[in-house]
Amino acid sequence: SCPVRDGPFVPSPQGTGGEGRGSALLGYIGIDTIIEQMRKKTMKTGFDFNIMVVGQSGLGKSTLVNTLFKSQVSRRTTSWSRDEKIPKTVEIKSVSHVIEEGGVKMKLTVVDTPGFGDQINNENCWEPISKYINEQYEKFLKEEVNIARKKRIPDTRVHCCLYFISPTGHSLRQLDIEFMKHLSRVVNIIPVIAKSDTLTLDEKTEFKQRVRKELEACGIECYPQKEFDEDMEDKSDNDKIREAMPFAVVGSDKEYQVNGKRVLGRKTAWGVVEVENPNHCEFSLLRDFMIRSHLQDLKEVTHNIHYETYRAKRLNDNGGLHPITSSGQDTQESNL
Repeated sequence: SCPVRDGPFVPSPQGTGGEGRGSALLGYIGIDTIIEQMRKKTMKTGFDFNIMVVGQSGLGKSTLVNTLFKSQVSRRTTSWSRDEKIPKTVEIKSVSHVIEEGGVKMKLTVVDTPGFGDQINNENCWEPISKYINEQYEKFLKEEVNIARKKRIPDTRVHCCLYFISPTGHSLRQLDIEFMKHLSRVVNIIPVIAKSDTLTLDEKTEFKQRVRKELEACGIECYPQKEFDEDMEDKSDNDKIREAMPFAVVGSDKEYQVNGKRVLGRKTAWGVVEVENPNHCEFSLLRDFMIRSHLQDLKEVTHNIHYETYRAKRLNDNGGLHPITSSGQDTQESNL
């Protein structure tokens, strides 16, 4: 039982002076309600999340994004039919949707890059993508330096780039290495092995290890970057993610009946590859990491690191702002 104290309450000595020390409170103030206040505000205003998908055609980029957000958020119109000619250069197309869950609204923009890696000569084919990413930083910067700036600046900056690696089982292509080397400096890259059900379990394990070694040898740091771990708990959580990368995934927007349950999966002659079954692929690991635990951090690293680096360089180099010509990419809006 708790000892009963007679007389007035006296704060413990630890609360007197000294930076960072906790003060004993004489009663309830209500500081803890700040979390609820922030939650209410976010629910009213909603938030933006912009994801870019990069990889050769036929790797299931659109399908995987649709599977991640359980809706048709990536339009098939961003790729081309067999009758159409393959674009001569990388095109940038973006499509935006507002999706809502549990009263929280999120404006999701999916940026697709048709034509990447599909040419005979793929030299410097990452340049249009790098240019697009920097254009979004430029747009934000120009809004930010306005004297009468908007209360809420529209955020089109790319928060996350999903890079699709072909499931060859051998090693990374030179194109993969060059892309990630150039772009990891300006955007959060998360590498994924597409259509991983084409690899055996042993092939998958060996391929993942080989990819990690190659990335390390080339000095490529994918998200989450080691230098941005804030504390030991952060480091421990992020180390587990780094060890699981690249995520071997399977995407599908089709449902099948398995043991009396409807599951998302890919049907083969041997059975159904269940997308959300961790024994079948690492899709659920990717989703939990990207959406349920690190979505806010992806946005913060974009703002505090990548955008800040761009901003400092831009203001330093020019001593002012001169517009970068923006490409007329297609942007469509829809509500789900």
